[in-house]
Amino acid sequence: VADDSAAEPPVPEWSVGRILDLTTQHLRKNGSESPRLDAELLLSHVRKCPRIQLYVQYRDAVSDAQRSEMRELVRRRAAHEPVAYLIGHREFFSLDFQVTNATLIPRPETEILVLELLSLARQIAADRILEIATGSGCIAISAAKSLPECQFTATDLSPTALGVARENARRLGVDARIEFHQGDLFAACPAGVTWPLIVSNPPYLSPQEIAQLAPDVREHEPLSALDGGPLGMQILTRLVQAAPDRLCPEGWLLCEIDPGQGTMFSNLMREHGYRQVRLVKDRTGDVRVAVGQRPLS
Repeated sequence: VADDSAAEPPVPEWSVGRILDLTTQHLRKNGSESPRLDAELLLSHVRKCPRIQLYVQYRDAVSDAQRSEMRELVRRRAAHEPVAYLIGHREFFSLDFQVTNATLIPRPETEILVLELLSLARQIAADRILEIATGSGCIAISAAKSLPECQFTATDLSPTALGVARENARRLGVDARIEFHQGDLFAACPAGVTWPLIVSNPPYLSPQEIAQLAPDVREHEPLSALDGGPLGMQILTRLVQAAPDRLCPEGWLLCEIDPGQGTMFSNLMREHGYRQVRLVKDRTGDVRVAVGQRPLS
């Protein structure tokens, strides 16, 4: 019987598999919480291929130019720079979003906010939705992809973040249905317009919580998109106070919040007259979203 293994070419010294293994070991030593995934994302970016393709190419050689580019990315990742910023994109709601250090990196927990928004939008047949503090645009754009008859308005204080959001909307084919406006919360909204649904993932962390974040987040993601002032409630409180003037009579406000703010925030909504206030938990059982209907006039 012929020995087929003898016909296999030798594995090159710097193969895809070896670089993945060495990178994983290095990133694990430098504190990465997901060293193998990080290694795969970085190398697939360098080789311009889908991540799963690396395992088809496992025995293939990595060129000197690719190794040099990979070394620089791994050095930066070992210094806690987020992978999403290094490769320039992040998946959210099964869509590929461009991200820069002007925007928060979209997180799986925020998909709960989108799911709740879609459910409520379909329930009340909403034709317009406003998003406050859009960042990369991931919430409004994901919802727009699922609600083809709906028009969106999205605001952000950062003109740089809005540039990223506009480009994401263009790339994902929904730019004709989303208006972007720059300014602070509702000050950026067109005058006299009200919406059936207002959604926001605003800054909601306290300075103490920010100080305890992983270096990836604390040192690299935009502080203005994280800092919610004392107790993390400053922006959330402004939203609750100002939203009724921008909601239709039977409109709804949906906010992402910190799990520890559930009782405080739901009480705040009730104190301001919101009806049918409820909290929604994420996949791990933590409170993640608060929903309330506009107060009666």
